[in-house]
Amino acid sequence: MSDSCYSDEVLASVAELFALLSTPIRLKVIRALCEGEKNVSQMLAEIDTTQPNLSLHLATLYRAGVLGKRRDGTQVFYRLQSERVATLCLEVCEQASRELTAPADVPVNERLLGRAMH
Repeated sequence: MSDSCYSDEVLASVAELFALLSTPIRLKVIRALCEGEKNVSQMLAEIDTTQPNLSLHLATLYRAGVLGKRRDGTQVFYRLQSERVATLCLEVCEQASRELTAPADVPVNERLLGRAMH
């Protein structure tokens, strides 16, 4: 990797993305929308939270450019705007799942944190 990958600007941008994804509800939203466009009611059927809380997280993801939305009458439908963010989340979640379910099967040098997650 080039040194430009570690410039202050790049690292600040990556840290901002990881901060955006640091909330389980937002990861659940991204997962729910991997299956396609949904409105708030459809997401509430999948995600255990309140409507105001979900709306807050949807707005945050929308403002960050991760989600897109469209209005159809009184309904607002959300969709993934960034497939790359969804892929990143999926890969990290799958790795974490492997580490949690079968930690002995994941060599130390292949773990996200270098130790068993809890």
